[in-house]
Amino acid sequence: MPLFEIAVLAIIQGITEFLPISSSGHLRLGSELLGLSQNTLILDVAVHVGTLFAVVAYFWRDLVFMIAGLFDTVRGRKHDGARLAGYLVLATIPVIIAGFFAQNLIEHHLRTLEIVGWTTIGFGLLLFLADRTGMTILKLDHLTIPHALVIGIAQVLALIPGTSRAGITITAARFLGYDRREAARFSMLLSIPAIGGAGLLIGLQLIETGNAMLTRDALIAAVLSFLTALVTIVLFLRWLRFAGFGPFVIYRLALGGLILGWVYGAF
Repeated sequence: MPLFEIAVLAIIQGITEFLPISSSGHLRLGSELLGLSQNTLILDVAVHVGTLFAVVAYFWRDLVFMIAGLFDTVRGRKHDGARLAGYLVLATIPVIIAGFFAQNLIEHHLRTLEIVGWTTIGFGLLLFLADRTGMTILKLDHLTIPHALVIGIAQVLALIPGTSRAGITITAARFLGYDRREAARFSMLLSIPAIGGAGLLIGLQLIETGNAMLTRDALIAAVLSFLTALVTIVLFLRWLRFAGFGPFVIYRLALGGLILGWVYGAF
């Protein structure tokens, strides 16, 4: 695949993965515009792995906190880090189960631009409603098992391209009353097991193919998406200190309208 196309997909992923605008939808749209048809799934996951390293690099203190908590738990002592790690595991279980049983449906029936257009609009409106009506008083210290499970179940909807994993988990957290930055923080931490599991599976596929050129392309894509995602995380969390999700909702409505106009031949 030409380096330009790899760079475009990697940058799209890096910018959109942690913003509530759907990375999968943008990747699907980018692939359509570039006319890509082969090896897109492997490159798709490669750029996800790049964003995984970005979130690990940014939240390394939280990861150390959780690991320390797990060690304390083994020694019989309670620790908030272990509690947070447990909530991440709990919230990840629903999407693992749904992904296992719905993989064929997603790959062959739900990756269409029409669906991306409607989900981009629909879940954008849902984010707007959650951000307008949800309280902003809860922190991750207030997280409970029911709340983690609700956010995890909401994450299942992100299997549908255009929904946005970040968008739907932030939406669920905002409906539950979590502060905008705390909602985004949990969403980003929740991406670690979700993206890591997918990256591991496709990494094994890359090794089995023995395709050196494909492996090179995947590595380039991962590095570019890592750098772009790290910058995006920093800027997004700074943005949420002073503002809400309104601009992202407007963007989703405009993009969804353009996609549907294209699909239905309006222009």
